Amino acid sequence: MKTQEFLGLLETHPTKSVLFEYTKGKTVAPNYHITEVKNIMVESVDCGAGTDFWRETVVQLWESPKEKNRTEYMTAQKATDIFKRVSSMKRMQPDAEIKFEYSNPNFHTAQLFVDNVIADEEYLLVQLAIEKTDCKAKISVETNTEEEVCCSPKSACC
Repeated sequence: MKTQEFLGLLETHPTKSVLFEYTKGKTVAPNYHITEVKNIMVESVDCGAGTDFWRETVVQLWESPKEKNRTEYMTAQKATDIFKRVSSMKRMQPDAEIKFEYSNPNFHTAQLFVDNVIADEEYLLVQLAIEKTDCKAKISVETNTEEEVCCSPKSACC
């Protein structure tokens, strides 16, 4: 999901509580805060010597131990206000993919992408998912097998 799409969802549902499902059936606790918004520019070289460039918005979610008893989730309006403040200081790229960085004692630190959003009368449930790693060169390099592109001594990089 692009940053502008996510921000548009928040603006469309200002009074709804925003919940983040980081794995099937488990949501970030109501005591979460948005502690950091990163504008990331990625310049990469893959194992086929292909270069790439893209931008990401990474939003860090953190559960405050001092607010463990909190039962109300952040509203979409409050989240919108946070993002507007951030963008006034460091302009966010509207067409950048938005990801969420999260961990807890039972879930490893991960950058999660938006897999789906469900809006009901009270909540905006943002379903997150882990993106699996992949060999990008297999798409652009013509060889006999995927393994040769990504893993062989003949590959340009590895």
